Amino acid sequence: MTDSTRTDSVMLQTPSRIRPCLRRMPHLVLLPLVALTLAACAVGPNYKAPAAPQAVTYARQDPVAVSQLVPEADAQFWRELDDPVLHSLVENALHANHDIRIALSRYEQASALSRERRQDYYPTLGASGEISTQRASAAQAPDASRSDRDNDLHSAGLSVIWELDFFGRVRRSVESQRAETEASAADLAGVQVAMVAELTDAYFRLRGLQVQLQVARDNEINQADTLRLIEVLFENGRGTSFDADRARTQLALTRSRIPPLEAEAAVAAHRIAVLTGRTPAAMAEVLDHPAALPELPAQINAGAPGDLLRRRPDVAAAERRLAAATARIGVAMADLFPRFTLGGLIGTQALGFGSLFERDSETRMISLGVGGSFLDVGRVRSRIAAANSATAENLAVYERTVLRAMEETENALVRLSRAQTENAMLVQATEASRRAAKTARLQFEGGAIHVLDVLEAERSRLESEDLLAQSATRRATALVAVYKTLAGGWSHALPGPQGEAVAQRHKSGDRPELDELGEMSGYNAATLKRPLY
Repeated sequence: MTDSTRTDSVMLQTPSRIRPCLRRMPHLVLLPLVALTLAACAVGPNYKAPAAPQAVTYARQDPVAVSQLVPEADAQFWRELDDPVLHSLVENALHANHDIRIALSRYEQASALSRERRQDYYPTLGASGEISTQRASAAQAPDASRSDRDNDLHSAGLSVIWELDFFGRVRRSVESQRAETEASAADLAGVQVAMVAELTDAYFRLRGLQVQLQVARDNEINQADTLRLIEVLFENGRGTSFDADRARTQLALTRSRIPPLEAEAAVAAHRIAVLTGRTPAAMAEVLDHPAALPELPAQINAGAPGDLLRRRPDVAAAERRLAAATARIGVAMADLFPRFTLGGLIGTQALGFGSLFERDSETRMISLGVGGSFLDVGRVRSRIAAANSATAENLAVYERTVLRAMEETENALVRLSRAQTENAMLVQATEASRRAAKTARLQFEGGAIHVLDVLEAERSRLESEDLLAQSATRRATALVAVYKTLAGGWSHALPGPQGEAVAQRHKSGDRPELDELGEMSGYNAATLKRPLY
């Protein structure tokens, strides 16, 4: 189904599809067999996935990435970066991140509801028993003695009731819940992708900030040496107080860069700790040790847009919710027809417990019930119209999700390409500024140039090195953005079922501490084996 017009046409055709089924209804004793046979007569539109864009290539994909053998888009990219700290952080976060645990709980809820909904295919069994004592009043039994007015009643029974799904209400309901469960699984995968991207982005920003800090501190040392040299020369009658003040100003400005960089680095480290399920200060000892950014691949093969749409969890979730909404049209349309239920009861009833299982105490009943809201046509058609509108909404959401996925990928590819170009230019600029600063220092010591030339050369060196560090960080985070838009690193696996772990905790009465939550929720490497769908 692609629009409401198609849905309306299906609605109009439904009664004619159902009539042949109704004409073939046999005697009551054959109703169970007929119910199974008529399952194909489910009302409502049969779902058909909407067509996706057929673009072969991305507008901004680097031709080199398409033609050369480069890392694939859905690889677990953090494993390829040769950074053990990053690898450990991602693996820990996949097991203990709270957003993943929340998404996993929602998936488990949807899966349990799906299993419950499938039980509607089968009869519902019940059991009952009762022992009662009743005393009638003298007015109710005027000629009976007090003891004769006492009566005991004992009963026991088994009952069964089964909705005969002639019009597919149960079938469409199960179909809808199954699609919702699959959408929840895709949501979980999307959280995994987003979490890995956020963690890796925070890690790269931390390492980039640490590089900027090192640049600022190195330049602080160089500028302090320059200031001491100027002060010595000034004391020996060479130079002016103006030269010394200019050098002090530049040194103070360089030192002023350090505190905000330290604060931003601490914030990034705290974010990383929380993403891995720990308190903000828990990772300080590991992350406060400076390290360079890992070596990054030069290119990424983004594949074809069609591959992207099959891989993106948000697209999969939107498509599954469209399928669920389509099935709910059938659930609503089934209310235009009566609901048939087949019921049965077998039991025993006696005044005394000893007579409860005698032959004459047996009771039984077989019934065919007819009910539902099929006579309230106005309300039923309103619910059908609402279901059609909900499906149209989900179709628009799906189409919007597809377009946004392609937009995000194009944006990420162009940002990565330009970040790589920027970084290459800044590498050249930084190398030249370092040579210039070194030459200026030597010429100043030899008396060939003025101190202002030295200060300008050192200022230029600091600026270019700082810009290079920022550019390297942007290049790294742009790479992460590409992997995120391409759903890179999706492991197609679920952590262990945390609902079972919670049940075990309640059974044992344990109250886990914060540091134990990850382990007690069933998150460990051995549990990452179940398929996502």
